[in-house]
Amino acid sequence: MKKKILSVMLSATMVMAALAGCGLSGGETAAPAAEPAQEAEKPAETAAEPAAEPAAEPAADAITLTYAEVNPLEGTIVGQMAAKFKEEVESRSNGSIIIDVQASGVLGTENEVLDGMLAETGTVDISRISAFALTSYGGEKSKLLSLPYTFVSREHYWKFAESDLAQEFLNEPHDNGTPLVGLFYGEEGFRHFFTKEPVTDISGFKGMKIRVSNDPVMVGLVQGLGASATEVAFTELYSALQTGVCDGAEQPIANYKSNAFDEVAPNMILDGHTLGAIQVVVADAAWNKLTPEQQDILKEAGKATAADNKKISEAKENEVLEGLKASGVNIVDVPDKSAWQEATKQVIADNTKGQEDLYQKILDLQ
Repeated sequence: MKKKILSVMLSATMVMAALAGCGLSGGETAAPAAEPAQEAEKPAETAAEPAAEPAAEPAADAITLTYAEVNPLEGTIVGQMAAKFKEEVESRSNGSIIIDVQASGVLGTENEVLDGMLAETGTVDISRISAFALTSYGGEKSKLLSLPYTFVSREHYWKFAESDLAQEFLNEPHDNGTPLVGLFYGEEGFRHFFTKEPVTDISGFKGMKIRVSNDPVMVGLVQGLGASATEVAFTELYSALQTGVCDGAEQPIANYKSNAFDEVAPNMILDGHTLGAIQVVVADAAWNKLTPEQQDILKEAGKATAADNKKISEAKENEVLEGLKASGVNIVDVPDKSAWQEATKQVIADNTKGQEDLYQKILDLQ
């Protein structure tokens, strides 16, 4: 027994001596002592660490740009796009440009974010927006992208997005004096209507209150279907559906799921009235702080992000759709869209006035 006690006391003495020799205070845990063992077990990781250290040097003087996204990062195509853009910019800039992504609408709706960017509040530097949101900010051409049944397929859309014509659209707000620089285009999937009560065809929308944003195209589309256009902020849509303020709305499939709209409106009709064209824009105030080299980094990162968006969007959309079906959401296909196209002729005519030739150029790309 005495030998055992002596042995314990001797071990304790050795540990205390080791701690004193290492300069550790009694308040620290033993966790630091475990690190050498981990390094010994993984020599490859330890050897790789010095190579990563130079990238951290410019971070002390790094420029941080705040990126606003109204949807969650997880589970959405636009969320993945934000993450990809952040990765590309920070990697290409060697850490000298940091992209601070603020998602789930914490910085406001798309219009609120744009207002702040134009007012140069400094709260938001970069934003992912729906193309039609620029209509009220010197982007009349962008309105054409949200007209119903304009893009017959993803291939049709990407022919536009990768064309010289798209660059003309992207530059329009800045050319008109709006202090925004367009970086690149992407898409968030086809947009479909979803409702609290089942809808089997176009006639089911008659008399329904359908949520819209502050957008003349969506108002005209909903009215063409015989429904009542009800303006509700996106951040208030869940509660508006829950309380009956509106009977339905429309969103891309991934956004519908990630915002849990299936909990309060578990019926979706796949009319695919438009492909969700999106843009990433930078406030002039932020853009002008960058060196020409840093501006080029954002442009190149945008190209890489757009290519990634093109590659993953359809697969992501299909994955979410299958999950919705499996969870019991009532999904209705629309194999024949002729009735829908007929119902939306007026909104197309109203919103292409003076730009008929330009709109025809988009149609001719299919």
